[in-house]
Order: sequence, then structure tokens, then C-alpha cells
Amino acid sequence: MDNTQNDLQALREIVRDLVLRVHQLERRLETSEASAVVAPATPRVTPPPPPLPSATPLAARETTLIPAKPVLIAPETREGDLESRIGSHWLNRIGIAALLVGVSYFLKFAFDNNWIGPAGRVTIGVLAGIAVVVWSERFRSHGYLAFSYSLKAVGISVLYLSLWAAFQVYILIPSGVAFVAMLAVTASAAVMAVAQDAEILAAFALAGGFITPMLLSTGQNRELELFSYLALLDLAAVVMVARKPWRRLLGLSYIGTLLLYIVWYSEFYDRSQIRWTVAFATLFFASFAIAPLLARRPEKEAAPFTAIPLLLAFVNAVVYFLQVYAMYEEIDRHAMAWFALVLAAVYIYLSRQARDRFPDPENAQKLHFLHLALAIGFITIAIPIRLDGHWITIGWFVEAGVLLWLGDRIRSTFLSGFAVGALALGVLRLLSKIDDFNVTTLLFNARMGTFAVAIAVLAATAWYGVERGDEVGRQGAAIAVVVLNVLALVALSREVADYYARETAAATPVERGYDPTHWANARSIRIAEDFTYSTLWMAYGALLMIVGFWRRSSFVRWQALVLIAATAVKVFVYDVSQLDRGYRIVSFIVLGVLLLAISFVYQRDWLQLSSGRKKPEGTA
Repeated sequence: MDNTQNDLQALREIVRDLVLRVHQLERRLETSEASAVVAPATPRVTPPPPPLPSATPLAARETTLIPAKPVLIAPETREGDLESRIGSHWLNRIGIAALLVGVSYFLKFAFDNNWIGPAGRVTIGVLAGIAVVVWSERFRSHGYLAFSYSLKAVGISVLYLSLWAAFQVYILIPSGVAFVAMLAVTASAAVMAVAQDAEILAAFALAGGFITPMLLSTGQNRELELFSYLALLDLAAVVMVARKPWRRLLGLSYIGTLLLYIVWYSEFYDRSQIRWTVAFATLFFASFAIAPLLARRPEKEAAPFTAIPLLLAFVNAVVYFLQVYAMYEEIDRHAMAWFALVLAAVYIYLSRQARDRFPDPENAQKLHFLHLALAIGFITIAIPIRLDGHWITIGWFVEAGVLLWLGDRIRSTFLSGFAVGALALGVLRLLSKIDDFNVTTLLFNARMGTFAVAIAVLAATAWYGVERGDEVGRQGAAIAVVVLNVLALVALSREVADYYARETAAATPVERGYDPTHWANARSIRIAEDFTYSTLWMAYGALLMIVGFWRRSSFVRWQALVLIAATAVKVFVYDVSQLDRGYRIVSFIVLGVLLLAISFVYQRDWLQLSSGRKKPEGTA
């Protein structure tokens, strides 16, 4: 009896423990449901826990235990899951492709055995294409959008191929009827795209529109019809991206237009068609120049497609200029300079429109600067097209000066950067001796004039950099001062070289045979030239040192020290062995006096360099 009583008590403890655990699980499930679902208006009252089991018999208590309501938890799905993507998209497309291949083989077998005539084949194709498009709507209504769009692509493709076969293969219909029918297919696909808000359908329609001229090509030159049709397609694309955030259609439309233009140009263009060709090229350019200003920005767009308006604006400008240049280069090359300036004015206007009216605030500033950069680029290109020789270099330096002035007026670092670029072009051209200067007079010649313009612009650049007052401005000013001094020294050295070259030519006339007198004259002229280089460099170094002391600029003084050190190396290494005794003595005496004078100034400490009372130093 005691054992039975003990067993019953143990069983009661177990049941009580189970009841408590079930109650805790119910409370947890209710808490999770409340966090996942919006709570109702009336507060939910949590029922009290069931009473603990008492001495009531076990059989009687079991009827009071209510099982917990099962809770269905939806399986977690991830949109980017690879398995789901393969199953829902790629298997769908592979299956459609396999079905098309199978049907194609069957139809080919039927055609080869003459089961179906040409008219029947075309009719089957047209009806099958329409049926597939209609059938796809059933899947769209059930939410299978990707599958529905894939079926529509198949149906549209079958319609294009059927109409192509009716015209090209079986010659059942004339080209006009085939063109109207294909245009109807394109228009229908575009209407479906807008109605269903499906960018992929719009891409199908646009691709079909650009394929139509190739499917209906007869090998004849129909420039007016072809380019008029392309202009309408491009206009439709621009209107579509202005109404819908489908920027990628602009890229597709531009690529299609450009490819068809290149194919036509390579086969049919000749100079007699230049007016119509330039007119249509200008029309295409205008369409795609305006399109980025009208394109709506989608709420969520993949990173690779955010720069489509910027890329299109750049490529459109470059390609249009090259198109017109290729046609007019042999006719009137200088007229292309004015054409480049007109394009520059157009892009200056577009830059203002991009800043004020572009519907994408994030990229408005980028598009504004891109248009401004294109304008400056066309101005830079116009200079070498219109000018010749050293005038190109002068033109780039003048452009740099104008950009520098504009950048200072409107506080634009962007324009200042382009000014630096134009300066770099001019400096490289000067140093590389591309310009063939025919120098006949000393100092007062075209080369010194060009160097003077360069030095003046560099001086203005240095002044502008100091006026900015920031680190970038100071660094730019320092570089400009260094380049200025290098150009000045190069210009003077070239004058020395040309002067002695003329002296050598006059002293050694071209004659047959060897004349020791001519050789001796040439050697004395070469020795004088080497001495003049040393004198020039020492004088320029002394001038820089004077300016450095006057302006209290250690930066200028360091440039002077470097130049004087280089001259000293030349005197001790080269002049000792090459110059005559008189020139050698003068070189060493002048160098020694210059070095002693500079040393005396530093020892007197006129600038108080050794004390802590330094004065502010500039860069010029």
C-alpha cells in the first residue's frame, strides 16, 4: 500500500511539472505571435495558469488539459537565394529554349516533307506567336511575372521571324506590308510594357524595332527612310524614359542607332550625301543630348546603371564630333574649329540646364560638371584644328589663363583643374620642341614671345594659388613658380644655343676638303658657348637669390641654391677640362665672388634666420 501511495505521489509530481512546462510554452508562443502580428485594438488578457494538480485522481485531471493550438511558421525565403533563382529563372529559360528547339525541328521536318506550304508555315508562325503572347497573360495574372515575360519574348520573336520569312524567304508580302506588320508588333509590345509597367517588355519592343531594318534589308541605299525610322524610335525611347524610370533603354537605343549608322555609313556613304547625313547625325545627337536631362531616376537602381546618363552624355558628344569631323576633314578642316566652338557653347548651355532642371538631384552636379568639361574639351580641341605651329601653344596658354580667371571669379576648383590641364599641354609642347621656330633675331622672336606668354600665365597661376590660402593653393603656387623658372632658363638657354649656331654656320661655310682654320673657329665658338651657359646660369641663380632675400622667401632661395650648385658642378667638372685658360679663370672668379657674396649675406643674418623671430615667408 505504501508503494502504491509513493508511486501515485511521484506520478502527480511528474504531471504537475509537465503542466507547468506546457503553460510556459503557450506563453512564449503568444509572445512571439504578438511581436509578429499587429496587436488588436482591445488589450489581450492572458489567461491565468491552470491550477496545479491536487489529489484529484489522474484520470479525472487529464480531461482538463487542453492541448496548445498548433502554430504554423512560414519557411524563411531569401530573394537572392541561388537555388531559387536557378529554379525559377534559368530552368524556365532553358525549358523554353528546349521547347522552341523541339518545335523548330518538328516544323523543319514537316516543311522538308512538304506537309505545310509557305503560306501555311507563315500563318502557323503568326498564330503561334500571338497565342504564346496571349497565353503568357494567364501566368501574369497568377503572379508568375518572370515566366510570363519570357513567354512574351518567345511570342514576339516568333512574330518577327514569321514576318521576315514571309518577306525574305517566301516573298509572300511586299516590303511595305512587312514593315507595317513589324511596326505593329513593336508598338504592341511597347503598349504592353507601359500598361504592365514592365521595363523588360519595353526593352523587347525597342530591340525588335532596331532589328526590323536588318530583317527587311534589301541591300539598297535608303538613307532617308532608315534614318527617319531611327529618329522616331529614338524619340519614342526618350518619351518613355521621361515618363518611366527606365534609364537602361537609353543605352539600348543609343547602341542600336549607332550600330545601324555605322553599318550604313561603311556601305553606302559618299560625299554627295553629306548634307542629309550630317542633318540626321545632328538629330540623333540632339535627342541623346537632351535625354539625360529628362530621364527619371528609379527609386532603387543597381549600381552599374546609375551612371548611364553621364556615360551617354560623354559618348554622344565624342561620337558626334568624330562623325562630323570624318565627313568634313577633307572638305574644310579649319571649319571644324568653329564647329568645336559651337559644340562648346551648346554644352555650356546644357551644363546650366543640368544644374537647374535635372530630375536626379544626386547626379545633377555631376552632369553639370561633365557638360562643362566637354565644353572646355571642345575649346581645347578647336585650338590645334584652327591654329598652326606655336599659335597652338599660345592658344592653350590663353585658354588656361581664361579658365584660371573664371575659376577665380566663380570660386570653381573644377575650372581651375582644367586650367592646370591646359597649362600642362602648353608646357609639354614647349619643352618637347614640337613647334618649329625659325629664329633669326636674338630675344625678340616668336619663340621668346611664346615663352613669355607661358611665364605670364604661370605667374598668374602662382598668384592665384597664394590668394586661395589653402594647402592645395600653396602647393600649386610652388609648382607654378618652379615651372616658371625652368621655362625662363630653358628659353634663355635656347637663345644662347641659336646665337652660337648661327655664329658657327657663318664661321665654317660648307666647302669641300678639310680646312684647319674652320675647325679652330668652330672650337673657339663652342668654348664661348659653354662659358656663356655658365655665366647665364650663375646670373639667373644670383637673380633668384636676390628675389628670395627681397621677398623673404626660403622657397625661392632654395631654387637659387640648387641652380648655383649645378653651375658649380659644371664649372669644376666640365669647364676645367674644356674651356681655355682665360674663360676658365673668369668662370672660377665669377663663381667664387657669387658664392662669397651669398655666404656673406647668410653670415650677416639679415633675415634673422638663426633667431626665433622669423617673418612670414611667401612663395614668390
